[in-house]
Amino acid sequence: MATTNLSYFDKATIPNAKNFRFGIVVSEWNPEITKNLHKGAIETLLDCGAQEENIISWDVPGSFELVFGCKKMIQTEKLDAIIAIGNVIQGETKHFDFVCEGVTQGIVDLNVKYDIPVIYCVLTDNTKQQSLDRSGGKLGNKGIECAVAAIKMAAIKNIKTPSDKVGF
Repeated sequence: MATTNLSYFDKATIPNAKNFRFGIVVSEWNPEITKNLHKGAIETLLDCGAQEENIISWDVPGSFELVFGCKKMIQTEKLDAIIAIGNVIQGETKHFDFVCEGVTQGIVDLNVKYDIPVIYCVLTDNTKQQSLDRSGGKLGNKGIECAVAAIKMAAIKNIKTPSDKVGF
C-alpha cells in the first residue's frame, strides 16, 4: 500500500489534455470509494485541459466487470485512454484473490490486444479504511494519479513519428 500522498503531481510535466478523449469505467461496488476515485480522475483531467465533452463515463456492477466494460468502450468509442476504476477489499475467503488476479490480467490483456491504453485504478486493500485513505483520505486520491497516467499514455499513443515524442 502507498505510504505517501498520491495526489501530488507537477502540472508542468504533463502534456495538455485538450485534444484527447478519455473513457472511465467505474465499478458500482464500494461506491463510497469508487465515486471518490472517479471524482479525482475527472477533476484532474479537466484541470489538465481535457474538455468535459471528451470524457465518457460508464458504470459496471463490480470490479470483475471492468474488463468487459473497458473492452466495449474500446470497441464503441473513439478514445485516447481509458481509466478502469474499482475497489476490492480483502475478506475471509479467496474471492479477493480471484477477483484481483482476474481484473489485473484482464486489463493487461486489453493493453496488449488494443491500441488504447487502459489505466489500472483498482484499489486492492486489506481494509476499508485503507481504501478510504487512498480515495480522498490522508493518502490522497489514486484517481488523480491514474488520470495523470492516462494523459501521459494518451500522449504516447498519439506518437506517429520520432519528432512527435513528447518530453515529460
